[in-house]
Amino acid sequence: MAQIKALVDEYGVIRDAAKRLPADDHRVSFLAALAELEDNEAHRTRSFPKTRLHRVVGITQAIYRADVDKISGWRIHIQYENGQIHLKDVIEGQRHDDVRDVIKSKINRYS
Repeated sequence: MAQIKALVDEYGVIRDAAKRLPADDHRVSFLAALAELEDNEAHRTRSFPKTRLHRVVGITQAIYRADVDKISGWRIHIQYENGQIHLKDVIEGQRHDDVRDVIKSKINRYS
């Protein structure tokens, strides 16, 4: 049986994504991204082909971003705390390039 990493959604990111994602195919991609992030084997091998999980550069905190959909630019921001994945935000396609500004605008979410 596959090992699963715990996801913590203290800011309602899943609900926010369900409301804000523009189409059903984006919502399905969001669920696929969450499934890949939950997969402990992906973390063990550091292989994230769907989400291309990577650390945000230029920020002192360890904040990671994962693609929901590479073409449209929708992203998920996460942080690791106590062996769990904490969902921090879902970023719309038009704002994904302003990653530092987005993080600074919601700094209270990021520890």
